[in-house]
Amino acid sequence: MRALSLLPFLPVLLLLSPPQSHRVEASDGFVRAKGLHFELNGNPFYVNGFNAYWLMTLAANPSLKDKVSSAFREASGHGLLVARTWAFSDGGSNALQYSPGSYNEQTFKGLDFVVSEAKRYGIKLILSFVDNYDSFGGKKQYVQWGREQGQYIASDDEFFTNPVVRGFYKNHIRTVLTRVNTITGVAYKDEPTIFSWELMNEPRCQSDLSGRTIQAWITEMAAHVKSIDSNHLLEAGLEGFYSTSSSERQFNPGVDIGTDFIQNNQIPNIDFATIHSYPDQWLSSSDDRSQLAFLNKWLDVHIRDASSVLRKPLLITEFGKSQKDPGFSIDQKDTLFRTVYSKVYWSARTGGAAAGGLFWQLLTEGIDSYGDGYQVIMGEASSTARLITAQSRQLRNLGKMYARQRNIARMKREKAVREQQRRTGNNVGN
Repeated sequence: MRALSLLPFLPVLLLLSPPQSHRVEASDGFVRAKGLHFELNGNPFYVNGFNAYWLMTLAANPSLKDKVSSAFREASGHGLLVARTWAFSDGGSNALQYSPGSYNEQTFKGLDFVVSEAKRYGIKLILSFVDNYDSFGGKKQYVQWGREQGQYIASDDEFFTNPVVRGFYKNHIRTVLTRVNTITGVAYKDEPTIFSWELMNEPRCQSDLSGRTIQAWITEMAAHVKSIDSNHLLEAGLEGFYSTSSSERQFNPGVDIGTDFIQNNQIPNIDFATIHSYPDQWLSSSDDRSQLAFLNKWLDVHIRDASSVLRKPLLITEFGKSQKDPGFSIDQKDTLFRTVYSKVYWSARTGGAAAGGLFWQLLTEGIDSYGDGYQVIMGEASSTARLITAQSRQLRNLGKMYARQRNIARMKREKAVREQQRRTGNNVGN
């Protein structure tokens, strides 16, 4: 089965709606957002990527760090360009951050290795600063640190409002951004291998469903990141849920979590929008056909709103289907991948905001304990791997096509200028 087999390949000139022309940035290797699209060194950049939350943890273990290299090597071999992973692990014996401002250098060197290996294999990184959940400490650990400092905190959601806890989090951001990689010698804030920063993995604040708490927190923290690092893109880490007051709430999968896809992403320092998509989790009692119908609507409405309302690029930063689902088949998983990839490609090809997708999650052989049912092991999932490779190839070819169109347009403009100069008698040489 081939990726994008459902797309009719109409004549290129009828379908293509290339990104608008912009002033070419210096070739410094940083990805930038330009209107609805990403650019790298002045050329369109489309994302086919993966999640691998475990990279830092394994890289900090000398006996397992080769698995990190294997993962990047396999990903690169399938044309994947961006990896999303954690730049946090809060509390505990093997944490990155033992306590506020106290860091485990061995684990930080593991993150250094992740960045250096990504660079080696030509893969860029989305690095997340903290988790909404407590698997790696997350906001629950920050709140506990606040209590240990004498703060009265009634709820984990006060992570977003307590000034002491917010200070702990800001300090972590500063520490990561200003970290000088012990392998490359480059500060993280100056490292082009990093695609973007993410404020939080799946922020939720169910104690304030109005969305005002999350809105204020994103506004404050986004400004903090940008005050230190003006090189990199920034995103909030949102799943894509609409607010309770939005007419688009009808598209939410039956839960309210205190975020607002529109308002949260309209914050000026947020450079692009994100969504996650797990129909098998969100509609677990529905059949596969209903889940697929939801997925199509979920993607369509967010691509539409990112294109026409936000006017920012959109990444589907998590999607997948678990093999633990009742009645699971690899055909179901491949259908979900094909659906996401087709939506991304069609949007990119016609000038829409969807600029890529990152599946959850890539594993390499020998680390089965990190499997959660959603894993893709390239050597064991041949049909899924073929879909991934085909998507990489088509997005790469699309980027090359747009780059050629821009070069042709630039040459035509330059020729027109020279002809105008000759006509006015101000020819400066041909």
